[in-house]
Amino acid sequence: MSRSRSLSILAAAALTSTAALAAPLVTPLAAQADPIPAPGAPVSHEDNPRVPEGALWSEEYFPSSDRSGVELHADVLRPANLPAGARTPVILSVGPYFAHRGQTGDDGFTGTGPSERFNDLIEGADLMARGYTVVMVDLRGFGGSTGCLDWVGPGEQADVKAAVDWSSSQPWSTGRVGLYGKSYDASTGLVGANLAPAGLEAVVAQEPVWDMYNYLYSNGVRRPNYLGTPRAYNSIAGIQGMPDDSARYKANAAYEVSHPECFADNLTDTQDPDPSSAYWRARNLAAQAKGSRVPLFVTQGFIEPNTKPEDIETYLDNHRGEERGWLGQWEHVRGNETGSDGVLRMGRADWFAEVMRFYDQHLKGIRPAVTDPAIAVEDSTGTWRAQSTWPAIRRETEVRLQPGRYVDDKGRTAAAARSAAPDTGTWDMENAPDLPATVTTERGHGPQPRTTDDDNAYYTWSKPTRSAVRVTGTPRVTMSTSGQGNVLVRLWDVAPDGAAVMFDEQMSLVRGGRLAFDLKSTDWVLERGHQLVVGIGTNTTRSWADTASGQTITVRSASLALDLQSPRRDHPTQADPSPYLATYRTAYTSAWADRAPGSFPLTVPQGRR
Repeated sequence: MSRSRSLSILAAAALTSTAALAAPLVTPLAAQADPIPAPGAPVSHEDNPRVPEGALWSEEYFPSSDRSGVELHADVLRPANLPAGARTPVILSVGPYFAHRGQTGDDGFTGTGPSERFNDLIEGADLMARGYTVVMVDLRGFGGSTGCLDWVGPGEQADVKAAVDWSSSQPWSTGRVGLYGKSYDASTGLVGANLAPAGLEAVVAQEPVWDMYNYLYSNGVRRPNYLGTPRAYNSIAGIQGMPDDSARYKANAAYEVSHPECFADNLTDTQDPDPSSAYWRARNLAAQAKGSRVPLFVTQGFIEPNTKPEDIETYLDNHRGEERGWLGQWEHVRGNETGSDGVLRMGRADWFAEVMRFYDQHLKGIRPAVTDPAIAVEDSTGTWRAQSTWPAIRRETEVRLQPGRYVDDKGRTAAAARSAAPDTGTWDMENAPDLPATVTTERGHGPQPRTTDDDNAYYTWSKPTRSAVRVTGTPRVTMSTSGQGNVLVRLWDVAPDGAAVMFDEQMSLVRGGRLAFDLKSTDWVLERGHQLVVGIGTNTTRSWADTASGQTITVRSASLALDLQSPRRDHPTQADPSPYLATYRTAYTSAWADRAPGSFPLTVPQGRR
């Protein structure tokens, strides 16, 4: 499988003005003779090496479904061994990464052709031999489609509906469509599941963003990429056609650079930090999932540094259809992806086999010969289990946290670390840093309960666990405050020897009064004798670009809602630990010399929720 090169973070960061972003991305290429499709004359691999073996490539155009006049471009790959009119199910992907020149920049091709983004699926699952058609549709403003990019808003949602409608209504289609994607085009898969247009029978979404707001902000606090990511997608939307593309494709690809308002609007519309604004409500995919019954297969890394596990539980609660998933301790990777050492990055084998059993069942009506677990979950020990749903708990546990106070000044240690660290605030979903842009700043002697340390945070300790306890689902903190500024809440797993691993964190604005917000979803085991430590204080990381108020924030009362499980009830399923788990533990482990006896127990409740 060939792999395209990525737009570097530094290159994206250099594009700091609309004028720079509007400059056409054109690299002189030597003329070449590889043909492109003409109406009724698809092109094979033998004619153009960019076409996957066993496929025939054609290009199509159709309008979006919102009557905006936007024209969408599609690359269609049909099985070469079937008659032209043979009806097949369709695997569809809709996104910003299918430009002929490259996924996020110029990939150095010498001639045009269909995107290689999902050649791993086409080849690894042998889709052409299995009798599937693959359709890749450019969202508005990207590739060969017209219109202004829309950050998964109403316009792009209309594009997803149009793509499903078109794919299901073609004479060579059985009318049954499955969406497939990773990252941005996984989020468009969630859009499809939410809209549930006729013909959409299954969605596979790897590492999506569940609520588009969360990629740029957290509860009113900016992330460091709040402006850089819109700039990066403006750059991707500015990718031009190749010299040997059709005139129609090149004209459509030039739409954005001839309409600079598209770039300007994307840079301004995304800058509202209020999650309740109309702009962000229209992009809250988790809220829009209510009532959807489209079968859904998802993956999510709990320690993902890119598309983080925020609002996944809300989405799954709102979604009513069949749910399948791989959830675990990995970075921003595909189910089939391996490292340079050949080790699967998620740790679980047979991604394509399991995905195709899911598609064959829903798109072809073939009953699976293998019974796969509905949800396969890897926790922080690297152990995998099977569950019918996620999370699977009996009853929520609420623990009382200590009152305290801190100064919202970012902390002296953190400020020094940030001043010496490189800026990684500009990235798109395909090119975020491999590790979280975070600096761990707790002092070597460890924090003290109910006190303020040098980084201006205070801590509440649990009692040591009597047996292993898993924190699963989505922790939620509630507090009563005075003062205005920011708050960072972090969860630590502290071992008897003082080794402390930070495994969950979230930020929010503080405006005085009652405050409640979710942390990231997690699946973390505290072994026997370990303690859960909850830190409340100022931001000491590079994961947010907050403005410190300098005020003293008083937390008069606080509580933490937890979903707790006993690993003794697990049903094991086969897989290996994901390699990223060890990397994460190394990055987020501190040595704490002091411990506290703890103020609350971690006890798995009995009875139904």
